[in-house]
Amino acid sequence: MKGRLPVTLAIHGGTPVRSAPWPAWPPPLDPAQRELVTKVLESGLWGATQGGSVVADLTGAFARRSGVPYGVAVGNATLGLFAALRGLGVGRGDEVIVPAYTFVASATAVLLAGAVPVVADVDPVDLHLSSRAVQDAVTGRTAAIMPVHLAGSPADMDPLNDLAARHGLAVVEDAAQAHGATYRDRPVGGLGDAGVYSFQASKAMTAGEGGLIVCRDQAVHDRVWSACNVGRAPGGRWYGHPSVGWNLRLTEIQAALLLPWLDRLDEEIDRRNAFCAALERELAHVPEVTVVPPPEGTTRDSRHLLMLRLDAGVDREFVLAAMAAEGVPLDAGYPPLGTMEALTAEGARVEPCPGAEEAARTVVWVRQAMLMDAPEAAGDVAEALAKVLSGNEELCEDGPHVRPTRAI
Repeated sequence: MKGRLPVTLAIHGGTPVRSAPWPAWPPPLDPAQRELVTKVLESGLWGATQGGSVVADLTGAFARRSGVPYGVAVGNATLGLFAALRGLGVGRGDEVIVPAYTFVASATAVLLAGAVPVVADVDPVDLHLSSRAVQDAVTGRTAAIMPVHLAGSPADMDPLNDLAARHGLAVVEDAAQAHGATYRDRPVGGLGDAGVYSFQASKAMTAGEGGLIVCRDQAVHDRVWSACNVGRAPGGRWYGHPSVGWNLRLTEIQAALLLPWLDRLDEEIDRRNAFCAALERELAHVPEVTVVPPPEGTTRDSRHLLMLRLDAGVDREFVLAAMAAEGVPLDAGYPPLGTMEALTAEGARVEPCPGAEEAARTVVWVRQAMLMDAPEAAGDVAEALAKVLSGNEELCEDGPHVRPTRAI
């Protein structure tokens, strides 16, 4: 990171640290994607029930990569979480424990299944679902745990799986952000009873929208498949609907965007890891900022996001505004789920969540598109943070202007 004398922040009219654009997301189509999408479009077999094979190829490839035999592709990951819960027998009156620091869909999928989301705290260091908080939240109505592989890091699954086994609970992994991550050399998605990936526009693989469920048990697969295919039974009559289900399917066109992406996923993960490693080295010179570490057991972090923790006294909202002006936009991240009145109004139960509340005050994100830049660009992030957090008097043409970087 370059050294800096006190200068005017860009938010006050100074020169930004960075004027070059960051990489676009999603990246341009590669030749394999273009070829397969064109083939599907020209075939006319666009829907998942018209006889095409690309959705089946995608689900099979994802299941194998997750270390399990079965997969079901769906329209988005919220529907995937719902269908996974449904396939595991979770329904009305049941409780599902979800982490307090996650996207709202983790909880709304539980509501969609007719169950009650129970919001439990995250580990204060790595921000993933805390097994101790889960233990405190278990009741006689608890049916499942939903660990989230946050920011591309795998949750610490062994303690959560052990706890689930002791209490007879299902485990649904929300792997929406963690394509390609591994825990103790085992791929996420196949560590619990079911795992769900997302292909929404911001994710590491995207078709604009989409999702995919993986599981190891055939009976669970058949129930999930039925829930996603209007209640039909696999191999059953077209107009036979032995159970209640919905049309939740992914299209062949979406699958054609995604299937070739698997061939380059590992290279993209390596690229993001290189950027994150470079930024962590640069941030050694910025004492007000630390990198949120991955949970214990992480052997491959897919780096959907890099989470940074600011010192408790730093004015985070000013930092976010000032960094955007410097050409290095950061994200504020999640509010705690338990603070969302829409969820509590629907009956969500909220446990004490000091870890998530602290994260909502102090954590910022470096988004995936920025992580796809060359490692040398990490210097821009660190330089901008050092500039904004310097606390030095900012020298402007019309005299000194001071903006505290510490909350008062």
